Order: sequence, then structure tokens, then C-alpha cells
Amino acid sequence: MSYHDVESHSSLSEQEHVLKGPAKQGYAKEASARLPLKWGAVFAAQAFISVAAGAFGAHALTSILELKALGWWHTASQYLMYHALAGLVVVTLSTYLSSTKNILLLLCIGNILFAGSLYVMALTGYTLLGVVTPLGGLCYLIAWGLLVLNFWRSSHQKP
Repeated sequence: MSYHDVESHSSLSEQEHVLKGPAKQGYAKEASARLPLKWGAVFAAQAFISVAAGAFGAHALTSILELKALGWWHTASQYLMYHALAGLVVVTLSTYLSSTKNILLLLCIGNILFAGSLYVMALTGYTLLGVVTPLGGLCYLIAWGLLVLNFWRSSHQKP
């Protein structure tokens, strides 16, 4: 950014400047470009949790949990990883697709509701949380549906 991209106002102190023109637009683009990186960090963290939880389940919980609870734990770890990777793919493709914010949000909420409820059920035996699990699955389905529509619309746009 050059000095010409900053406008000084006499009513403002010497240290206060207002962005104008291309610099202001560049800042907005830069801020929106960072958003996918933040989502990338969220989904990378979820993938990390999936690997850690899977290892914990395989090594520490096999002698503690019943077979059914281990199944819930395993399913939670798998789906968390699948949808964390899906989130990372959507983040990567976000420059080519028109609207990915809702897709990313739904994948994230789906991971919390679906995998989170299964993890808690496995550890506590509190099966009433099984009511929450399908809501996470519904978030997954809506996210996948929005992704299909997004690809479909993007493939039919004129260059």
C-alpha cells in the first residue's frame, strides 16, 4: 500500500488515516481471503481430534467400554474424519465455488452434533443423546446437497 492509498483528514490526528480507493478494496479482499484459512484451521483441528480419538479408542478404551459403545466411538471417529476432510476440500475449492459459507457451517455443526453425541454416548452410556445424532446427520445431508447444487450451478455458468 502506498502513501497515495491513505487519505488524511484535517479533523483527525496525524496518526489516524482512512483507507480509500483500491487500498480499501484490497483490504476487503484480503480479509475475505483469510476466512477460508480460518475454516481450514477448524477442519484441520477436527481431523486431528478424529485421529487422536481413534487412537484413544483403539488403545485405551477397548478394555473399558462395551462393544456397542466402542462401535459408537469408532463411527464418531470415522464420520468426524470424513467430514473434516470434506470441509478441507470445500475450503480448497472455495475460490471456484460461489457460496461455501453455509456448507462449511453445516459440516462443522454436523461434526459437533453427530460425532460429539456419539463420543459422549460411548463414554457416559447416556443414550438419550441418540436423539441429537440424526440432527448432525441431517446437517451433513444438507451440506452435501448444497455442495451438489453449488457444483451444478458453477458448471452451468458462462465463463
